[in-house]
Amino acid sequence: MSVKSQNLTKGNLGRQILFFSVPLMISHILQVLFNMSDIAVVGRFSGAVALGAVGSTTTLVTLFTDFLIGVGNGVNVFVARYFGAGNKKDVEETVHSSALICIVSGLAIALMGVGCSRIFLTILHTKSDLLSGAVLYLKIYFCGMPALAIFNFGSGVLNAIGDTKRPLYYMTFAGVINVILNLFFVIVLKMSVAGVGLASVISQYISAFLIIKCLVKTSECYRLNFRKLRFYKGKTRQILSVSLPAGIQNAIFQLANLFVQGGVNSFPTIIVEGNSAASNADAFVYNVMGSFYVACSSFMSQNYGAGKEKRVIKSYCISLAYSFGSAAILGGLLAIFGRFFLSLFTAESAVVDAGMTRLQVMGLSYCVSAFMDCTIAASRGLGKSLVPTVIVFLGSCVFRVVWVYTVFAHFGTIFSLYMLYPFSWAITAAAEIIYFVLFYRKSVKQNRA
Repeated sequence: MSVKSQNLTKGNLGRQILFFSVPLMISHILQVLFNMSDIAVVGRFSGAVALGAVGSTTTLVTLFTDFLIGVGNGVNVFVARYFGAGNKKDVEETVHSSALICIVSGLAIALMGVGCSRIFLTILHTKSDLLSGAVLYLKIYFCGMPALAIFNFGSGVLNAIGDTKRPLYYMTFAGVINVILNLFFVIVLKMSVAGVGLASVISQYISAFLIIKCLVKTSECYRLNFRKLRFYKGKTRQILSVSLPAGIQNAIFQLANLFVQGGVNSFPTIIVEGNSAASNADAFVYNVMGSFYVACSSFMSQNYGAGKEKRVIKSYCISLAYSFGSAAILGGLLAIFGRFFLSLFTAESAVVDAGMTRLQVMGLSYCVSAFMDCTIAASRGLGKSLVPTVIVFLGSCVFRVVWVYTVFAHFGTIFSLYMLYPFSWAITAAAEIIYFVLFYRKSVKQNRA
């Protein structure tokens, strides 16, 4: 079986990036919809307490899954670069080193998560009536982290060589299984929170199996051979130089959000439940935008490896335009039709009212984050991840914590808490763009010398 690859160094960039991103976008949307089914099913068939319990874990789940996604980015960057340059041996070593890095990361997070779930949720001041259900769901969900790490690895390899369709197929199949199992475990077996957690884990292992099977059977240079799994010294160092900062960078956003979640938990349970329902929109919009970030990184990396400077910067500009436009459209729709969206997760009008406050603020602000995230993806595509991570830490983590203890502490309203998002995005984006421009100019001069 041969995996279909694409040469991203030739052709119309606008059309190529769009066609590359659409399967990713559909995959991301489906993944979000399947994840939403956890909350939708427990909210509809197990009540508001189960909804709040699962929703209370969202920030923690996203923190660790985003870390694994960041680790997988190192796979994408270097496989794309070596593939674009035609260095088959480097591609092979990168693939096998990355596989081990991702597996070890997934296992470590699973062990830590299962052992520390209650501690994490207690630190977040999770409501006492939601705590037991949240702990149970989180422990079960963490058992699927190794599978998630494996899928991210495989997806990173396939995306790097231009194949975004197969991850979509595997995600779709596993996601359908997830929804079916959600309904079976919750409605038929009355397993509530435990049921949706177990359904998620099973679907994650199915998607991991399918993508590994694909890589094992291909005859190309990115074939996965279990006998060749080892930490190749040079490649491991390279991958970690991008993967770890990228993983930490993704986690930083959620680490800062833990303080936000702590602020949300200071309000009555209705506000917490409304926030849980509305936060599903974040994952939906971010993942749509994220398809263009993956495209940005992949196209820039392949073209950088091929020495095509004009296509490198053009890839960034086109990806930024697509991500900004998609965020503006989706955010506007959520701000207008938010009540319908929230009704998918709860039938309680008070919870819907609470959720609308978040949706209206975020819906009009998502497009601002495109300038930050797409620029980060661009720097990562050129192999630079450490400085962007430091900028994110200062602009998003430190700034948000300061906001919580100053602006939010002063006003004490949920609106003032949500407003930290657009402000932190704008500040971080400005710094990321300045760094990218300076680094890119320096890189071009060095290549021409």
